[in-house]
Amino acid sequence: MFDWNDLKYLLAVARHQSTTAAGRALQVNQSTVQRRLAELERGLGQALVVRHPSGYRLTAYGEQLLPLAQDVERAALALARHVETFQRDVSGVVRVTCPEPLMLRLSRSTLLERFRARYPGLEVAFVMSDKYLDLAQGDADMALRSGDTEDNALIGRKVGDSLWAVYASPKYIARRGEPDSVQELVQHDWVGFDESMAQHRASAWLQHVAPAARVVARNDSVLGLVYSAKAGMGLAALPTALGDAEPDLVRVLGPIPELARIWRVLTTAELRHTPRVAALFDFLVDEVDALRPIITG
Repeated sequence: MFDWNDLKYLLAVARHQSTTAAGRALQVNQSTVQRRLAELERGLGQALVVRHPSGYRLTAYGEQLLPLAQDVERAALALARHVETFQRDVSGVVRVTCPEPLMLRLSRSTLLERFRARYPGLEVAFVMSDKYLDLAQGDADMALRSGDTEDNALIGRKVGDSLWAVYASPKYIARRGEPDSVQELVQHDWVGFDESMAQHRASAWLQHVAPAARVVARNDSVLGLVYSAKAGMGLAALPTALGDAEPDLVRVLGPIPELARIWRVLTTAELRHTPRVAALFDFLVDEVDALRPIITG
């Protein structure tokens, strides 16, 4: 079977009667044109061009295919125009909930700039929260979320892995030392989540491995944990993407297998097919290679 992307090389040679001129028109080098033509001929099992002193000419079989290839080109151009019109006309606001640190990392990347260039009529509004907002109730349109998702009303795609480890500041380590094992965690001071985040897996893990640990400060956000740990108040379980990026923190244990989860982009089945949400959802899935390092560090 042939790759129909190779048809444009046949069309370019037919129009310019030269692989060099065809390469200039397609903004590739001459060898690429020759290679792709050869691959097309191999896929079709027939010679399509022959070389003459004055340039390249189509074979009889190539002449038969030419109008069909032109039809494919017209259809592809029409599709491209339709997509461009759709991207230009899609408008509105997509509300995305995610933790504040992730929003900061996204805003410093070029990912959102590329999305706005593709969909100039769409605005991305962040609803920042470490808590799981209810998409089905309209708290947001989409979520970038790590952890377990038990809501059957949501659909999503994996976009990365979430790893957590234990961190401390050099100031704390100088004062109290650092743990060599999970068993020593109970001997240390901690900064942890408050009651509003009691169901978070980091809270459940600490309660399980060190139920008698002394929690000296509590926060309702991951950034709060970062600031408290940097101040030297105690150990903190943090995402490695955050902890490893902080020069004032040292990883003292981990990653912790029990805290590992996956990152997903999520929305509801109903919103998944609306143009504004579908545009951002599909963009993030297509750009997963660029999104993953932003999420995972």
